[in-house]
Amino acid sequence: MNPLIAYLQWDINRVLFEIGPIKIRYYGLFFTAGFICGYLLLRWIFRTEKRNVDDVESLLIYMVLGTIIGARLGHCLFYHPLEYLSDPIRFLQIWRGGLASHGAAVGITLSAWLYSRKHPDQPLLWLLDRLSIPVALAGFFIRIGNFFNSEILGRTTDVPWAVVFKDGLLLSKEEQLLPRHPVMLYESFCYGCIFLLLLLVYRKYKAQTPRGLLIGLFFITVFSARFVLEFFKLRQAAFAENLPLSVGQMLSIPLVIAGVALLLYRRPAPPLEEELPSETPQEPAQKG
Repeated sequence: MNPLIAYLQWDINRVLFEIGPIKIRYYGLFFTAGFICGYLLLRWIFRTEKRNVDDVESLLIYMVLGTIIGARLGHCLFYHPLEYLSDPIRFLQIWRGGLASHGAAVGITLSAWLYSRKHPDQPLLWLLDRLSIPVALAGFFIRIGNFFNSEILGRTTDVPWAVVFKDGLLLSKEEQLLPRHPVMLYESFCYGCIFLLLLLVYRKYKAQTPRGLLIGLFFITVFSARFVLEFFKLRQAAFAENLPLSVGQMLSIPLVIAGVALLLYRRPAPPLEEELPSETPQEPAQKG
C-alpha cells in the first residue's frame, strides 16, 4: 500500500472558472474577500465612532494601492533583488505571482500616512489602530488563497495532517510527491485568532482605545507567529538558503520590536473634539 494515500492529495485547479480570456482564480477571490470584509469592518468602526462613513471609500483606495504596491515591491526587493533589478520590467508582471506581507505592512503604513495628511480628524496612530483589525482578517483570507494556489509551501513531514501538493509551485516532480506541512493554513489560523483578539479589544474600548494599543498588538502577534512558522516553511530566498534565519524571520524581528515600543508608549485617546480641525469663520458675502 502506498503510504502517500494516507495524506491529503491536493491538486485542485487554481482557476475556478473562465469567462472568455478572463480567468477567475481562487486566490483572487480570497484576496478580494479580504478587502470587501475590511471595507465593511471599517464602515462599522467609523459608524460606531460617529466618523464620516463616506471617508471609508477613499481610505479603501489608499489601502488597496498600498497593499498591492508594497507587497509587490517587498517580494521583488526582499526575496529576489538581483533578478528584478537586472530586469526592472518584471516588477510590473504581477500576474506571474509574488507578494510579500512585510512589504504590504510597509505599503499600508505609508498609505495610511498619506491618507491621514488629508484627513486631520483621523491621525495616523488612530488610523493604524483601526486598520489593524481588517488587515489581520485579510491575512486570514489571503493565506487560504495561498493554499488553493499551492504556494508558500511547508517542509516535508510525516504528521497525520500533512498534505501532498501535487501541483506545488517551484517544486520538481519528485518533490511534489512528498507530504508537507500545510503551513499557509497554520498561518491563516493564527491570523484569524489575532483578528478576533483585536476585535475584542476594540469592542471593549471603542473610541477610547489607547493610541498604539491595537497596532502594537498586531505587530507583536502577527510577526511573532510569522517568525515561528518560518521554521516550517521552505526558504523563499535563494541567497538566504544557508543563513541561520530566513528573510521572513529577519524582517519580522524589527516589526515585533516596533510593536513592543508602541505598547510601551501607548497613550490614552484624546477627546474627539480635540482632533477635529478648527473651522475658520467665514466672512459674510458682500452684496454688489
